[in-house]
Amino acid sequence: MPNDISRRSLTLPNGLNVVLVSAPRLKRCAAALRVAAGSHDVSARWPGLAHFLEHLFFLGTERFAGDEKLMAFVQRHGGQVNASTRERTTDFFFELPRAVFADGLERLCEMLAHPRMKIPDQLREREVLHAEFIAWSRDDASRDLLKRLQPLSALHPLRGFHAGNRFSLPVPRQAFQHALQDFYRRFYQAGQMTLSLAGPQSLNELEELAAQFGGYFVQGIRAEQRRPPALLTDATKPIPKPDQRRMHLTFACEGLPAGQEQAAAFLCTWMNDAQGGGLVTELRERGLIESLKAEAMYEFAGQAVIDIEVALAAKTPDASSQVSALVFSWLAFFKSHYRRLFDEYARLEQRRLAFSGALSLARYFSAEPDTAGLSVDAVDALLSQLTPQTLLQAEGECPAYEASSVDWRVPAPNPFLKQATPVTAPTLPLPKLTFSDALPANGEAALYLRWALSTAQPKLARVLEESLKPLTAQANQAGITLAFSSYGKFWQLKVSGLAEPLPAVLEQALLLLGQPAAQTLARYSAPNNEPALIPIRQLLKTLPDHYLNSPVTHQTDNLQRVWAEAFWTGFATGFTPSARNVLSHAARLIPGFPEHPTHATLRASGTHWEIEPSESAEVALLMFYPTPSDSLHDEATWRLFAQLMQAPFYQRLRGELQLGYAVFSGFRQIAGHGGLLFGVQSPHASAEQLVAHIEAFIKGLPTLITAADLPARVKILQDQLDTADMEHPQASELLWHAHMAGHGSDYSARLQHSLAYLQQAPLLEAAHRLVRADSPRLCLSNRSSPL
Repeated sequence: MPNDISRRSLTLPNGLNVVLVSAPRLKRCAAALRVAAGSHDVSARWPGLAHFLEHLFFLGTERFAGDEKLMAFVQRHGGQVNASTRERTTDFFFELPRAVFADGLERLCEMLAHPRMKIPDQLREREVLHAEFIAWSRDDASRDLLKRLQPLSALHPLRGFHAGNRFSLPVPRQAFQHALQDFYRRFYQAGQMTLSLAGPQSLNELEELAAQFGGYFVQGIRAEQRRPPALLTDATKPIPKPDQRRMHLTFACEGLPAGQEQAAAFLCTWMNDAQGGGLVTELRERGLIESLKAEAMYEFAGQAVIDIEVALAAKTPDASSQVSALVFSWLAFFKSHYRRLFDEYARLEQRRLAFSGALSLARYFSAEPDTAGLSVDAVDALLSQLTPQTLLQAEGECPAYEASSVDWRVPAPNPFLKQATPVTAPTLPLPKLTFSDALPANGEAALYLRWALSTAQPKLARVLEESLKPLTAQANQAGITLAFSSYGKFWQLKVSGLAEPLPAVLEQALLLLGQPAAQTLARYSAPNNEPALIPIRQLLKTLPDHYLNSPVTHQTDNLQRVWAEAFWTGFATGFTPSARNVLSHAARLIPGFPEHPTHATLRASGTHWEIEPSESAEVALLMFYPTPSDSLHDEATWRLFAQLMQAPFYQRLRGELQLGYAVFSGFRQIAGHGGLLFGVQSPHASAEQLVAHIEAFIKGLPTLITAADLPARVKILQDQLDTADMEHPQASELLWHAHMAGHGSDYSARLQHSLAYLQQAPLLEAAHRLVRADSPRLCLSNRSSPL
C-alpha cells in the first residue's frame, strides 16, 4: 500500500486550528475535534463538571434534535461516534461514509457551538453520570488506581475525584450554572480547539468543509490552562505495596522539555517489545511475569506519570523486587543504546500512518503532535528521571543487577517491514482454502481460518493466544492485524491488513500454533491473571460460547491430539493470483484436516436463560434474538430492524428510563448466524426489570416500522452494506460470516437484492412473530433467571 497521505495545517479567521489529512485509499471520512480543557481545568468546587458538559453536548440542539442529532445520525448511517474527557483535553470524534460526512460535521460543530443545556435535560443526564460513577467506584481497577496515586502531592489534581455524580453536580444551584457557563465560554471557543479532518477528498475539498463548519465557533484566542503543582513534595512518602499477583512501577517525572509525549511513546514502544534480548522476554524466561505493559498515564506542562504494569507469574517472595531490579537494569542499557533505534522507530511510525483508517488519522493529528518530532534531549530528560527516587510506591529491597550482567540486546528490525521474498517453487492452492474475488486486490487482504474441535478447549486456547502475543505486536507494527480467538468448539485465526507481508506473518503464526514454546505450554494449568472485566463486557466475551451451547466437558494438555482431531475451513480475499500462490505455500502448515464450513445448530423456540457469574453488584443483561433462518431475506429483515431500533432503544433505556450508562443494540453475527442483540448494565434495576423493559421496547417495533420512511432507511442500509464503499477490514469480516453461513461469492449482490425488495407488510408480520412468547431468544446475565 503506497504512503499516499498528504497534510495541511491552517488557522481559520476565528482562531480555529485545522489539520487536514488526505489519503485517497480511504473509503470513509472522519473528524476529530480536540478542546484544550479537561477535568483538571475545573474548579475543585465542582468535580465532574467537564465530563458532565461533554455529555450535555450529545443531547442535541434546536436545529438537530431527536433522530437528527449527531449520535442518532451517525448510528443510522453505520458510523462511529464518541467523546472522551481527559485531565487537560476533551475529544469529540466520528467516522462516516463520504456521502454524509458533511452532514455529520455540521452536527458536530453545531452541537458544540449551540448546545441545548436546559435544566430538565441536565437533571436527566446527571443520573446517567451517576450510574457511571457507581460502576466506576465498584471497579477494582479504578479503586486500585486511586490507591496507587495516593503518594502524589495532595495538592495535585491527579489525587482528586473527577468522575462526577448527583452530589458533586448540583444542577439547580445558580452558582453551579454560572460555573458551567463560564467553563463553556472560556474553553469552547475557536482559539481553544483543533479540528482534524481525514478522508479520501483532496486537501482543498477538506479545507472548504473546515471553513464552512469551523466558522460556527465563537472567535477566540488560546486561554492559558493553569499549571499544576508539583507531582511530589518533600512530605510525600512512598507507601508499601502488599505482595500481589499484579504490581506497578509508577514514576512521577517533572520539568520535561517539549517533545515529552513523543519521548514517552518511544520508550514504551521498546519497553513493551517482546523480541529476544528485551525486557519482556528476559522477565518471562526467568519465570517472573506473565505480561508487562508500559504506558504514559498522564502528560501535561512538563509533567509525566509513566506506569509499568506487570502480571507476576507466581507468588514468590522476591518476585516483585527481582522485576524492579531488572527493569532498572534494562533502563540503564536502553539509555546507552536507544539512539540506534531512531530510524527503526521512524519506519514503524511511517507504516502505522500509511495503514491507519480515517478515524485513527483524524484523532492522531487533532492531538497536535510536536512538529519537532522525536528528540534526543527529550528522551534523555525522561530516562534521567526513571529512578527509584521517583517511584510512587516502594516494592521492597531490590537486588542490584548491573546492565552488563544481563544479555540485553537492541531489538532487531521488524522483519515484516522488509519486502517479502518471492516464493519461487510452484504451489497449487489448497482445495479447501476458498479464495474470493468479492474485494479488489488493491494492496489489502484478509485470511480467516477456523478449526472445529471435538470439544471446547478454553485453557489451551488461552495458551495459544499467549504464544502469539509477540508476533501479534510485530505484525501490528507492519500493518497486519493478527487475532486468535475461541468460541464454542471453534478456534479461529484472522490475519488481515497489508497483502505483501501477510503470508510471512501467517507462516510464523501457524508454526507457533502447531508447536508453541515449551515454556508457554507449561502455563497450561495456570490460572488466568487478567483483570476482571466489567459485567457487560464479560457477557459479550462469552456470548458466542453460550449461544453455540458448547459446555466444557473434557480439557486436555495434549495439543497435538487436539490438532489431529480438528477440521478446518479457510477463506481469503484481496489476493492477486501470484499472492494466492505465496499464501498457499504458507498455508501448508495449517494443522488438522480441511472440510466444508460447519454450521452450529440453531436453538429451539422459546427463551433460554444462561448465567455468566460475576462478583459485581451491578446487573448486566444481553438478549439475543437469532434470525429465523440463515436466508438472506431474514438477514436483510433483521438488519433493517436493528437499524430502526438502535437510536430509539438507546434514547428510551438510557435517556428516558436512565437504567444505566451501558445501553446498546444492533445486528450481531455469531459463527455466521445473525441476530438482534440488546445489552444493558444497570446499577439499580434487577434482571427481571431489564427483561421487561427490553420486551416492552421490542413490542413497539411495528410502530417504528409504520412510522419509518422505509425506502430511505433501506437505501441507507444498502449504502452501509455496499462492500465497494466499506473499509477492507469491515468488508472482509462481512464476507467471512457469509462464508460461514454457507453463502457463495454472489452474497453481496443477493443481500442488496433482498434489501431492495423489503416491503412493509412482510416486515410487520415478521415483527409480530418476533415479539411472540415462543420466539427463540437467548438471555445471558450475571444474575439468575427471573423467568
